[in-house]
Amino acid sequence: MHRSPSLRRQVTEALDHLRPAVEAHGGSIELLGVHRGVVRVRLTGACEGCPLQSLTLHAGIEAYLIRKVSGVRKVKALP
Repeated sequence: MHRSPSLRRQVTEALDHLRPAVEAHGGSIELLGVHRGVVRVRLTGACEGCPLQSLTLHAGIEAYLIRKVSGVRKVKALP
């Protein structure tokens, strides 16, 4: 029987795809956990305190994860 990759693994792979774009602007994304479709991340580096952090999180990271990883419904940034 073939098992599909775990949700956490799929999220990790998707974040690995996004990470270079965030790092190009001096930031980074740290995956803290995935629970019931909610992905918890920490944005660090230049992302900390950036006025565009919410836009990056929701219009960028969250939109991408929802589109690419079945089961993701929300992304939350934690300090």
